[in-house]
Amino acid sequence: MAFMVKTMVGGQLKNLTGGLGSKEEKGEGEKSAAEAQGMTREEYEEYQKQLLEEKMEREAMYTQRKAERATLRTHFRDKYRLPKNEMDDAQIQLAGGDVELPKELAKMIEEDNEEEEGKASVISQLSSIPNLDLDSIKGKAQSTLDDLKQSAEKCSVM
Repeated sequence: MAFMVKTMVGGQLKNLTGGLGSKEEKGEGEKSAAEAQGMTREEYEEYQKQLLEEKMEREAMYTQRKAERATLRTHFRDKYRLPKNEMDDAQIQLAGGDVELPKELAKMIEEDNEEEEGKASVISQLSSIPNLDLDSIKGKAQSTLDDLKQSAEKCSVM
């Protein structure tokens, strides 16, 4: 941060003083990239290094996000038995292989799984139908099972 302030203020001071000092004025075509921006060579190299580090951090962050999304897509492909995608596998491997979902996404998936488990059972589907007596249906099913067991015991083949 101090570097940026120094660069901004230093450049303005040089413009204000007209570049007075021991430096000889060069033609506009002879200025280096550092001098064109009003920095010394060391400042310019430090600035370039800082830019490179920031770029690498951004790329690492985006790679991680892409891997998280690929993990989510892979989860849904497994869940719904869809074919795998090689591109997602490559993104996960690029990020280091073991990628965890963000907390918010993991929470959403868990809620979806709970809802689907509730909808998956036959009893829960039947309970959503109005004017349906589940107790009588359970009793009839139990009596039918008992009858089947008794007839199976009487069967000479078994």
